[in-house]
Amino acid sequence: MAYTYLDTLDEEIGDGYRVAAFQQRGLEPSSVEGPFDVETAVADVAGVLDALGWDRAWIVGHSWGGHLLLHCAVAIPDRMLGALAVDLLGGIGDGGEAGFEAELLRRTPPEAAARAHELDERGMRGEGTPEEMRESLELLWPAYFASPDHTMPFADARTSIPAYAGIWESAKALLPGLEASLGRVQMPFGVVAGGASPMPVEDAAAATSHAIPGAWLEVVDGAGHFPWFERPGSIRAALDRLTR
Repeated sequence: MAYTYLDTLDEEIGDGYRVAAFQQRGLEPSSVEGPFDVETAVADVAGVLDALGWDRAWIVGHSWGGHLLLHCAVAIPDRMLGALAVDLLGGIGDGGEAGFEAELLRRTPPEAAARAHELDERGMRGEGTPEEMRESLELLWPAYFASPDHTMPFADARTSIPAYAGIWESAKALLPGLEASLGRVQMPFGVVAGGASPMPVEDAAAATSHAIPGAWLEVVDGAGHFPWFERPGSIRAALDRLTR
């Protein structure tokens, strides 16, 4: 398997937990067939648990995965012991999307930022190519971190354009309903945010944690979008807190 940035999160969680991760729909070795929407993505999470033989699990989601975790907490709570969302796209308002995109571009040299924005817009319209999506992410990659001089190796950035465009359109359409449902979530729920992440803490992590009864928020100082990389041990400590 090619290296992905989640390999380092798996290493952080380490001993004491039985860990499973999966490739979401759109790219092999997962199914490459649609539909590409949030409802199907949630059903896929339940399907993975079925395949593992796990009735319930603690589920960790990062970034888009953290947003999907919110939908899982609403739609399949009986399959979850609890949830940990890490620097997530939130569930209130626009989830912090506009602030996140603006901050990524602000942190990136102007010419590279303009090129990345153009390619991302093409991808969201379903018109781009996987190579263009990889180029866009690579141009923006240093901006995800607290310091552009301290970044993890560039991630495996294989992208399915139909999956990317479809799931994003679906997620945006479902945001109002998700926001209205978060107050009904009843499970241990933790949120971790990087204090120096381009994802706006107040609009994403804080707003979301405030909307979920009993949820807690930890802001990791000096960490960007990948807190476990810049502050090793932060996610393991949060997971231990959640499972206690």
